[in-house]
Amino acid sequence: MLSCSCCVCITHGKYNLYVLAAAWLAIAVTLGVVVAQAVFRRGRVTYHRIIGAILLYLLIAVVFGTLFTFAGLSLPDAFKGIAFEDNPALANSVFYLSFVTLTSTGYGDIVLVHPIARSLCNIESVIGQLYPATLLARLVTLELRQRSY
Repeated sequence: MLSCSCCVCITHGKYNLYVLAAAWLAIAVTLGVVVAQAVFRRGRVTYHRIIGAILLYLLIAVVFGTLFTFAGLSLPDAFKGIAFEDNPALANSVFYLSFVTLTSTGYGDIVLVHPIARSLCNIESVIGQLYPATLLARLVTLELRQRSY
């Protein structure tokens, strides 16, 4: 086992879940900004732009998965059906919840108890519905603008 006084090191075999979630959030937001600039800029609609738009949609789920992790770690019993412990099932559970919410599938096996958890899910579900519509409108506009030249 590694041990040191640094809070980001692995100590006694456990990850600092806050740091791990923050790292996932930083990576997802940074990649999302770069991809969003490429997807929504002016120019032709290409295969790569469409794949980037899909990646951006998936990154939204990753961002909310990390926000759910912060909420679950900070607010005891904010979720029923997810154990916020240091094990591989945690990532599986929060990303599952996030993708189910983003796509409005809502199986109901994870219950949101705390108002902040419910608010995060509401925001994600609205984004999950508006993003595809907004994306389609933007891509059609770009293509029509390109054809008119």
